[in-house]
Amino acid sequence: MDRTVPSSGNEEIQLYMRTYYSLLRSTSPVPIKVLIQAHQSMHSALHVHAHEPTPDLAALNYVTLRLPDVIDQVSLVVMGQSERAFRKFGYGDLSSWQQVSAPGRRRRTFFNGDDTLAVFIASRSDIDDLVPMLVAYEIERRKLYVLLGREEPLRFLQTLMTQGIQDVEACCQQLAEFTGATQEGWMRLYRVWGDTLLSRLWRMATEKQSIAVRSLSGSLADYRRATRRWWRHVEENFPNTDFSSLPAYFISSNTHSMANLLSGYALMHEQTLIDFILAEDAKELRQEYENIRQEIAPSRLENFLYYVWKKYEQAHPEAASQRLAHEMRLGIHRVPSEYTAFDIEVQIVFLNRLRPEYLDPRLQLPGIESLHRSEAVIINIDYPLGLAAYQVLNEIARNIDEIRGVFIMGKAATLNGRIGDVMIPHVVHDEHSDNTYLFRNCFTGDHVRPFLVYGSVLDNQKAITVPGTFLQNQQYMAVFYKEGYTDLEMEAGPYMSSIYEMSRPKGHPYNEIVNLYEAPFPVGILHYASDTPFSKGQNLGTQNLSYFGMDPTYATMVAILRHLLSAEIQRAEKGR
Repeated sequence: MDRTVPSSGNEEIQLYMRTYYSLLRSTSPVPIKVLIQAHQSMHSALHVHAHEPTPDLAALNYVTLRLPDVIDQVSLVVMGQSERAFRKFGYGDLSSWQQVSAPGRRRRTFFNGDDTLAVFIASRSDIDDLVPMLVAYEIERRKLYVLLGREEPLRFLQTLMTQGIQDVEACCQQLAEFTGATQEGWMRLYRVWGDTLLSRLWRMATEKQSIAVRSLSGSLADYRRATRRWWRHVEENFPNTDFSSLPAYFISSNTHSMANLLSGYALMHEQTLIDFILAEDAKELRQEYENIRQEIAPSRLENFLYYVWKKYEQAHPEAASQRLAHEMRLGIHRVPSEYTAFDIEVQIVFLNRLRPEYLDPRLQLPGIESLHRSEAVIINIDYPLGLAAYQVLNEIARNIDEIRGVFIMGKAATLNGRIGDVMIPHVVHDEHSDNTYLFRNCFTGDHVRPFLVYGSVLDNQKAITVPGTFLQNQQYMAVFYKEGYTDLEMEAGPYMSSIYEMSRPKGHPYNEIVNLYEAPFPVGILHYASDTPFSKGQNLGTQNLSYFGMDPTYATMVAILRHLLSAEIQRAEKGR
């Protein structure tokens, strides 16, 4: 096999990473501004216009979706692995701080109400994710401070803050003229920021913010201890269950799609959901429903109802507890990630308690009634970030009697497809270990294609696990594209390293071609495209999968559950 894959990306990315890791060894806070030049020199595919005076609103949109809203007030970001570490370095009891979150990133984060943000780090990947986002944020904020801090823009913002925005398009057009960015870019930012747009822009125009970052001392042992505490928290929620005696299927996905498919709760309340969209100002949803019923739109009614249920719960919070109670009666349990560094929710599903009549129609398999004889559980986790995947799967494997399958579903960037496509790799190059893993993916296009409406299925792909979303550029991606790598993501490589250690009597190697065709259980990886980085500036900051993101999400989860349930039905029928 021809292998010309570079060991750690190109020189600009390596230099950037070496720079911030060396600076973070300091015992004092490091000003983000010292990383700006290295960040700009990297020419990130997610921050195309970093070096230009014109604002890169796509990059700003991307990072503000992944940083808490209070970032505008922050001058110090402290990263640590445990509450003990924060106390040791004088940051007090974080339980007295305000817990804050971001819509696009799960990470335990606390704000002291003044100027300090405490961020829990579950692995090195959190650093590779967070630091470049902070640098990108500061770069774009500095641009807006200059461009909007002049007399005319300030007067315009002040008038709007008094009178409110009467015409969004006209407002965004004027902001475009002040800044040199496009009206379309400002419209997208408005859709994300909403009513906070004016107050946030006023703060950016009038306050020259400067952020510093500090990494509290930590170690690999600390990461492992944090992972162990996370799993113990799961076990404590099931005092009468001995996980060490149970066989389990491991899934890395999200916390809504599997539960919806197995519980049938939204489908049971179809009329309630239809009444809801008819009563609400939801013209597009009403039209979509009519198009589905009249077979004008090819969308699945089940997927549509799952989407509407999420909206319904937002309007009727009490409905969530009723749904959770129904799920628990069916053996579907959720364990929140409270009091641990890992913001990773876990679902435990006891297969013998599922009720066939409630299953999604796509899961109505022959012999499904024999599941009541199954002894197995599903352990589904809200997919972790980067290297945390290796730690989590290792910890679960150490505490389970038998792993019967590892199935990974997640987002990825595609170099040859479109947003909404599904990619099925059989090769994974891991930038963390420099290993290239060859494996037999238990899924092919035929397993997904019948359930995917809008996108395409691309199997026999080659995936690369990158260290961070910003740590890519056109040169970097072009090298891999030349070698046939089209699927860029952040978790498959660490999962493969863990699978290696579940298959061999030693730790995973480095910088090798690794054959995992003889793994002792099925391994399946399904990625759906959420970014097209070769389209400059086109990322999740400029687009949102929204409702149509349900299509690849449920198509891939249906494929996973059909494979898993079929295997367990066969075992149950054979009395194994």
